[in-house]
Amino acid sequence: MKFAVVVFPGSNCDHDAYYAVDQVLREGAGFVWHKETSLGDADAVILPGGFAHGDYLRTGAIARFSPIMADVRRFADAGGPVLGICNGFQVLLEAGLLPGAMLRNDSLHFRCEHVHVRVEHTDTPFTEACRQGQVLRMPIAHGEGNYYAEPDVVAHLERNRQVLFRYVDAAGRETADGNPNGSLGSADGLVMLQSAVRWFARRAPAGVAVRGASSLSA
Repeated sequence: MKFAVVVFPGSNCDHDAYYAVDQVLREGAGFVWHKETSLGDADAVILPGGFAHGDYLRTGAIARFSPIMADVRRFADAGGPVLGICNGFQVLLEAGLLPGAMLRNDSLHFRCEHVHVRVEHTDTPFTEACRQGQVLRMPIAHGEGNYYAEPDVVAHLERNRQVLFRYVDAAGRETADGNPNGSLGSADGLVMLQSAVRWFARRAPAGVAVRGASSLSA
């Protein structure tokens, strides 16, 4: 399987994403510079964390105009799995691939800590290796992690089973303290990448190798 890691000026978790795919998963990985116009033959796309274009204007507001985003949209519209991590998620919002917007954390402080999230659905490319209701301990580091959408949009996301993770406490309960909205190391996020590999392996044509694929050219 081949993962394309999109790199913007200011990305600082691109090498972390590459390492997780190439060295931990032992899958194919390659960097794609934001001025490129094609993702190549990628099977999955990662928009990593960082500060794309210095987070000027709004986080992700400039990155949305990068040439590569047209192909990211094409890839997503065709059903390809796209994972936006931290700043990458903000870029996807600004680019209109996801509804809603990110606001400042309720505390107005930058949060850098571990949180717990509960897996709500397991029939998606990034949760297939999870268990329903599984609680993952994940790292966060953000100042604008407060996701907002109009109530009718949130209701639509819930009905459409598009809320895959929900902030909870360590016991899996929905509490105010469990929703920090804000990293340190954790291996639990690996299950999302493992899910993508399992999801692709079930759909790959017979005879197509999905492990140890060669790196993408950027």
